Amino acid sequence: MLFERTAIPDVVLITPAKIEDTRGYFMETFRVDLFEAEVGRFPLIQENRSFSVEVGTVRGLHFQLEPRAQGKLVSCTAGALLDIAVDIRNGSPTYGKFVTARLSADNACQLWVPVGFAHGFCTLTPDTVITYKVTDYYSPEHDRGLLWDDPAIGINWPVEPGKAVLSDKDRKQPRLTDLRTNFVYAG
Repeated sequence: MLFERTAIPDVVLITPAKIEDTRGYFMETFRVDLFEAEVGRFPLIQENRSFSVEVGTVRGLHFQLEPRAQGKLVSCTAGALLDIAVDIRNGSPTYGKFVTARLSADNACQLWVPVGFAHGFCTLTPDTVITYKVTDYYSPEHDRGLLWDDPAIGINWPVEPGKAVLSDKDRKQPRLTDLRTNFVYAG
């Protein structure tokens, strides 16, 4: 497995090694010893999956507040998507900045999105499945979001303006300037 720090070093792109032959391939997608050595010790206690039918489906930008904050290990098991992590840690030198990664069933890459980041994605193919392991259980009372297309963040989403497939919840999230979180950058 290859672990690569992104432009925001706490966000890590993980590329599993594929062993291919005429039958297909085999790969290890997660090893706790390697993950802890390269990323840190984080308990991955729940796994989630979402299926999106249409190209241009945007989900996010989501996060949970402390004390139920979630780190996420994200992968795409069918189709392809653009995955996004936005730094929302107060005091961070990269506050409001983001990183992106193209995740697909073909490349098998994963993105580690730590606590203190809003997470979202946009589907690039129909019938896309995203799976992610998280460090805490879902908590509706701690569930929050950030407006997906806030111009202050400046994400170049791979969907034409006005064509994104969104939930009502994601259309109504606050902008970065109105966001209130309890995440603090630790250095």
